[in-house]
Amino acid sequence: MPIVISALHIYPVKSLAGIALKSSMLDAMGLKHDRRWMLVSPKGDFLSQRKYPQMALIQPKFIDQQLVLTSANQSDLIVSNADAKQTMQVSIWKDSVTAQRIGEKADKWLSKAIGTPCHLVYIPDNEIRPCDPKFSRQGDHTGFADGFPILLISTASLADLNQHLDQPVTMQHFRPNIVIKGCNAFDEDDFKEFSIGDVSMRGVKPCSRCILTTVDPETGKRTGTEPLQTLMRYRKQGSNVNFGQNVIHNSLGSIQVGDSLVVSKQA
Repeated sequence: MPIVISALHIYPVKSLAGIALKSSMLDAMGLKHDRRWMLVSPKGDFLSQRKYPQMALIQPKFIDQQLVLTSANQSDLIVSNADAKQTMQVSIWKDSVTAQRIGEKADKWLSKAIGTPCHLVYIPDNEIRPCDPKFSRQGDHTGFADGFPILLISTASLADLNQHLDQPVTMQHFRPNIVIKGCNAFDEDDFKEFSIGDVSMRGVKPCSRCILTTVDPETGKRTGTEPLQTLMRYRKQGSNVNFGQNVIHNSLGSIQVGDSLVVSKQA
């Protein structure tokens, strides 16, 4: 049975809701538009659903290449282009990045939507945030994703997890970019080199999961300890609880739902 892409997702603004796509171009930082924007505190520290689960309820969309955000009780926000002259240093995990501000209108809209003061920032094409050198090659870089450009998960892995849970969870609890079908549960852990269409990729590191997986993407509320507690029982490796595979692309191009994934090297 061939392995094929069953779904594609991007998350233009880190920790906000995602967008399902039929196809996507890949640029140097990953799927086009994926996690190029981010919310930061006035001091420049990144904000996420880990502390503000209500961020899950802000829905992005693109209208004629323009990012638009939707939130309850507010008119839609048309996100203006970043101001190349108005920059600020922002921190994401251990990295410091020079990001561009979007503007006061966006800041006010988003501060109201999540209930805390924040700035909306953008990482421009010429800002290089290297991937962890322990798992990457010279020149590999990403945008505002946690650490790597692409996250891949199989439907079989989710089905396996849900067999262990009293209340099933959806794939959106794990915020993947590429969802595949046609392989066994957790086969993606061993994908070292593979291709999708003309795009060459490599699996570099299992994705370590956190409390964000306990946020219900439909309600924007934390639902307890699941599915993280169950994953800890059978998916713990060292101090990490893994679900999904971090991926770096070796080439640019486009991928689409239905494309075959061909593995050339496994662990």
